[in-house]
Amino acid sequence: MSTPQGTAADRARWRRYLADERAEAAVYRELAARREGEEREILLALAAAEGRHEAHWLGLLGGDERGVPRADIRTRLLGGLARRFGSIFVLALAQRAEARSPYASDPDATAAMAADERIHGEVVRGLAARGRRRLAGTFRAAVFGANDGLVSNLALVLGIGATGVPAPVVLFTGIAGLLAGALSMGAGEYVSVRSQRELLEASAPDPTAREALPDLDIDANELALVYRARGMDPAEAAEHAALVVARVHAVEQQPTPTDALGVAEHDDEAVGTGLAAALSSFCFFASGALIPVLPYLFGMTGLPAVLLATVLVGIALLATGATVGLLSGASPLKRALRQLAIGLGAAAVTYVLGLAFGTTIG
Repeated sequence: MSTPQGTAADRARWRRYLADERAEAAVYRELAARREGEEREILLALAAAEGRHEAHWLGLLGGDERGVPRADIRTRLLGGLARRFGSIFVLALAQRAEARSPYASDPDATAAMAADERIHGEVVRGLAARGRRRLAGTFRAAVFGANDGLVSNLALVLGIGATGVPAPVVLFTGIAGLLAGALSMGAGEYVSVRSQRELLEASAPDPTAREALPDLDIDANELALVYRARGMDPAEAAEHAALVVARVHAVEQQPTPTDALGVAEHDDEAVGTGLAAALSSFCFFASGALIPVLPYLFGMTGLPAVLLATVLVGIALLATGATVGLLSGASPLKRALRQLAIGLGAAAVTYVLGLAFGTTIG
């Protein structure tokens, strides 16, 4: 063991970095254990890079591992989530953790280490993006459905309740709002996703069109017009079309892939299916819209019911906002507070209007 370098404060900082690097490497290994193929290899490579950083700090400490603290709370939380779930949420959190690396301003960290951390953030962002694409269709419907249910039915219940009508009227109004909103959201989401898929399908090439490629006139080559229609300049379109036709003749009219017509297939995972989106939207709107009604279902009335409904919806808004923040790689706290402010702001407006109408009617 060599003689330790630096001051006592330096060594304390190096030990903290050492603990964090070990914990981050463990997170990537835990995530890799739940994946296969390319994603597994990428995560193991990230773990190996964190191991190099660990060796750097251990070298500065002269190999002395005494007094190495536990990793910070965020990294330990990541490790626990990775062991239990290994989900897109962990990757989103890891992306934010890499972005907070202090190495760029630390005099004892090398420029290569600082660059590594920045690139690690982009690698994790890319891995997280794969999961986000898989979640995009149904998750979007779920989040927006839940939030719409929370905000719209809270506003409806508070607005009607503020007029002074009996509690059973408020309850049945909330239930009617739940059913009407959930059905409307489900139908709207189905139409939206189906329309999006139909538009993409309309832009896809006719699968029978490639049968004409072997018979095209090489001198005229109408295929160039296809490429020009899809955005290529004339010279590039002509060159690419000639290459495709020559390739078709060279292989004696063997089947040609669809991309010979210059179109990539659309991403079904990102679009989602109409039925899945509709069911998600219906269920999550209904679950969100049920929360403001709960106090009235259990027999509460008046101001206590209003306050409890508002608190319950506020908690749910914070949760959905934080979830969106995590998945988008943004600050969960900021997204949660934004969601809370928008939702309760809308409910407050209808409550004030209900009070005004109640006073006028009375």
